[in-house]
Amino acid sequence: MSGEDFAWSPDAATIAQANLTAFLHATGVAGYDELLARADAEPQWFFDALLKFLDYRFYRPYERVLDESRGAPWARWCVGGTTNIVLNALDRWRGTPTWDKTALVWEGEDGLRRDYSYRALDAEVCRCAGALRALGLARGDVIALYLPNVPEAMIAMLAISKIGAIAMPLFSGFGADAMLARLELGGAKALVTVDGTSRRGKPVDAKAIVDEAAAQAPSLRHVIVCRRAGNAIAWTEGRDHWWHELLAPQPESAPTEELDADAPYLLVFTSGTTGKPKGVVHGHTGFPAKIVMDLALVMDFKPSDRLLWMSDMGWVVGPLIVYATPIVGGTLVLAEGAPNYPDPDRMWRLVAEHRVSYLGIAPTTARTFIAQGSEPWKKYDLSALRVMASSGEPWTPEAWWWLFERVGARRVPLLNFSGGTEMMGILACCLLRPLKPCAFNTPVPGTGADVVDDAGHTVPPGAVGELVMRRPVMGLTRSLWQDDARYLANYWSTWENVWHHGDFASRDGDGHWYIHGRSDDTLKIAGKRTGPAEIEALVMETGQLAEAAAIGVPDPIKGSALVLVCVPKPDVDANAALREALARAVTHGLGTPFKPKAVLLVRDLPKTRNLKIMRRVIRAAYLGENPGDLSSLVNPEAIEEIRAQR
Repeated sequence: MSGEDFAWSPDAATIAQANLTAFLHATGVAGYDELLARADAEPQWFFDALLKFLDYRFYRPYERVLDESRGAPWARWCVGGTTNIVLNALDRWRGTPTWDKTALVWEGEDGLRRDYSYRALDAEVCRCAGALRALGLARGDVIALYLPNVPEAMIAMLAISKIGAIAMPLFSGFGADAMLARLELGGAKALVTVDGTSRRGKPVDAKAIVDEAAAQAPSLRHVIVCRRAGNAIAWTEGRDHWWHELLAPQPESAPTEELDADAPYLLVFTSGTTGKPKGVVHGHTGFPAKIVMDLALVMDFKPSDRLLWMSDMGWVVGPLIVYATPIVGGTLVLAEGAPNYPDPDRMWRLVAEHRVSYLGIAPTTARTFIAQGSEPWKKYDLSALRVMASSGEPWTPEAWWWLFERVGARRVPLLNFSGGTEMMGILACCLLRPLKPCAFNTPVPGTGADVVDDAGHTVPPGAVGELVMRRPVMGLTRSLWQDDARYLANYWSTWENVWHHGDFASRDGDGHWYIHGRSDDTLKIAGKRTGPAEIEALVMETGQLAEAAAIGVPDPIKGSALVLVCVPKPDVDANAALREALARAVTHGLGTPFKPKAVLLVRDLPKTRNLKIMRRVIRAAYLGENPGDLSSLVNPEAIEEIRAQR
């Protein structure tokens, strides 16, 4: 294998200090390849060894780590054991040096700052748990959170878990209709929110949105309001409660509920392409162990790290950082607002000032900084950075190299990570193997990850197929909330006992993996199946675009034709010459059959709050079709601009 193929390779010290190396030594496994093979072949051995290595705590030990007696879709983990995620995130640190270590560093959009030690965080979590119990809330109750990234979001999530209730985080940009749909689906009995907040300096009356939804949510009995903006709000006596008034009389200690290992603690709704949102359900052992495996074991997050990963609490990365960071014993740097407001380089300032060593970043965020001409390496001390991790969507080479070369100075490994709300990582990067641009250098152990054709057979290197899991990995959703039939139909009905993930992927001859986009986004033109990422990379390489999205539309001759929807850089004219240049870039790279049917130049692409481009919405807007669930869309005006140009 030629070293020139690699952008980064681990040195001896990196390998020696990696968490994976410690795991190999602890289990007596000779090497990483052997670990991958054994994890897939002997899942009971692997996940038992993982829990012991992570020192995941139980009140009552489990009798059996895995029970597949009902089939792969209904696998149960740690049967007979009892635990609580808060036992592992907070209680375990009492009487250790970690207790007085910084657990949370917070900065608001307005510059306000607060820090919490593990001791102080636990005291607030206990007060909150006492307040929730005083309202009559208890194990099994669903409690919603409609919060920006404020400390109360982390405190409330942990407190909800502590009392055995189920946390249901909601996207902080939801309107009343989207909120109501989820409150009704989840049967939420309580909701935690703020009086108001700001987004890019604009005030948002969060409580008014809650009031509109709550008036029509029959199960909702309590609304707990955190004081943040200080704006005047409407008040419903008996239902509404101030956070600070509820917590003030509560003691700094509270019991942690002992629960079955697979008892649910987290309900996260994801947007379906059609129909109602899908409720993903995670339990107290499986999901916590899996997110720590992904972040700490595979991607080397350590107790000494300070983690910044800017994501809304309503998406799964929010709960991931809230729960995984204290389980590992690290420090979470939590920032309210956007990565480039109020100052354009805000995220890089945060990295420098808070000595962030572990940075999570979405590819679209990197492209945003490129478009605005950001040069953080010239302004900020980024020397504390040790690892950069990425998730959300496929990289374009330009953005990957910009982050790796300019921000990371070719020193900091950029670890790609892909999976879903249903189970987190399927593919990732580890520090024991070299890195290629935009690629994943490993499957996540124990997933049985594979790339298959329409018949479910493994495809050869270089061929594009469906990404699947041949194993029901620990941390997989227990089903979909109150919808077992949809769970089976969506994920398990294509091939028997094989998880159909919905991403197109491939592997090269060196065993590096690539994601080519959602399979329902993938284009098949002139008989060739191509992911949007491959096409988007070609037009981004022209250097004239901030962003691009490739979609397929019906064509009477080709079956499917390519349409490009692109955002030019601020200094580039949106004219016919640019359209022609972009079309030439595609045909030069892929051939004449891929000549775009149309090239639209717009000011923005429809995105979620965590900056994931919504290609299905772009396609629907272009075709004049119903775009389905738009509740996660942060910029609906982008749809109208596309419709106006079609």
